[in-house]
Amino acid sequence: MKPNELNVLVIDENRIRAAIIEEGLRDAGYGQVTVIDQMHGLARRITELNPDVIVIDLENPNRDELESIFQLSRVIQRPIAMFVDKSDEASIEAAVEAGVSAYIVDGLKQERVRPILKMAISRFNAFSRLNRELEETRSELENRKVIDRAKGLLMRSRGLSEEEAYALLRRTAMNQNRKIVEIAQSLVTAASLLDPGAKE
Repeated sequence: MKPNELNVLVIDENRIRAAIIEEGLRDAGYGQVTVIDQMHGLARRITELNPDVIVIDLENPNRDELESIFQLSRVIQRPIAMFVDKSDEASIEAAVEAGVSAYIVDGLKQERVRPILKMAISRFNAFSRLNRELEETRSELENRKVIDRAKGLLMRSRGLSEEEAYALLRRTAMNQNRKIVEIAQSLVTAASLLDPGAKE
């Protein structure tokens, strides 16, 4: 997505610092920039504005302010670049765990806004891709477990080999135009209903 197509939200209670960020964004070609200068009702405003990327400047935040922003970042699932003037190791670690894409300490300069925003978007996309791959892997493992349990049921109840049990599951899935894991899950569920105490 090109810079002028991105909806950028700037959150900063300090109007002077907000202006530095806004000018940096507009100079870099970001045309859709909205500035919020109040933290009150922030979650609702973010939902209403639906930004593609968020820039937060907290200057010298206290623990409660940081934790509030970190909780928000876990929920909204957007690239977030956060500027602070001072920080400590614990806050940096908390920012990373909360999914803040770029946590910049003492680095608020107009000319730095663009590269930092690009880095935040790239990191967010990379983490999102990794998370999707992880979820797909988890799902595949769960599906494999269900299929293995269904094969075990067929092998015991019908005296089939493992290959024959899998072939039966596959053939049934093809005949019913369903996925093998769906057939396997139906079999496992039915077996547990018929004999709750039986080993699968």
